Amino acid sequence: MATRRHAKPRFGVSREASHSEGRHSRPETSSTTVTSFVDTNILVYAEDKDESEKHAIARDLIVELWRTRDGVVSVQVLQEFFVTVTRKIKRSLSTGKALDIVREYLTWRVVDNTSALLVAAVELQQKAQLSFWDAMVVQAAIDAGCERLYSEDLNDGQRFGTLQIANPFARTKPKGRRSG
Repeated sequence: MATRRHAKPRFGVSREASHSEGRHSRPETSSTTVTSFVDTNILVYAEDKDESEKHAIARDLIVELWRTRDGVVSVQVLQEFFVTVTRKIKRSLSTGKALDIVREYLTWRVVDNTSALLVAAVELQQKAQLSFWDAMVVQAAIDAGCERLYSEDLNDGQRFGTLQIANPFARTKPKGRRSG
């Protein structure tokens, strides 16, 4: 079950811009915004300045999701984010800084790890031949009613029912190549 908590600004997005419509109401969205689940790798790139091109793309995406209030994450994604930014990136964050960021994301809609999610993810893993962890992410996005899942780990454009995978980095140019 996804829950929404009081939003706090992230990446300089003002509280008023991201939360002007009231504490418990759903924001009005234009026809161009969709409820979007964000996988761990996108959150990590938004913090990892050593990955300059991906950092800029991820940061812009996160800023937009703060602005529209259409971002959704899961407890699993936040757990993976915390471990990755405190232990696995070149310039790791302090535990305190990482926890502050996690607290900010806890103001988004958050999908809890439940027994029902676990069972449905295992079934999806078998049906779609996904890794267990990818199936957990996909199933969490489905359970939250998301229309889009931003991830680098799945195939851009792939669909799971009404959920579509979007790799925001799929259109970036490989290093060393020039167009023209």
